[in-house]
Amino acid sequence: MSQIKMEQNPDEERLKKLGVSDWPIWTKEESEFPWTYDDQETCYFLEGDVVVTPDGGKPIEMGKGDLVTFPAGMSCTWKIRNGVKKHYKFG
Repeated sequence: MSQIKMEQNPDEERLKKLGVSDWPIWTKEESEFPWTYDDQETCYFLEGDVVVTPDGGKPIEMGKGDLVTFPAGMSCTWKIRNGVKKHYKFG
């Protein structure tokens, strides 16, 4: 299974090309929960500090300014250390 892909601080041109500003926004307070991705998700963090730990994998830190792609079929645990606000797109 493919892994989480992360780009730190992609430039405006890249974000514009992806249409990030048109994606819906998801927010969540500090919390910890399990999650399974039925479909690939790409998201761009506007705020937050998160550690995502894939089942059987190493924890990955992400937050403001990161463009992240989660593979379909991946199960993980989200630990939100500082409230999240992100644009997201499935598929």
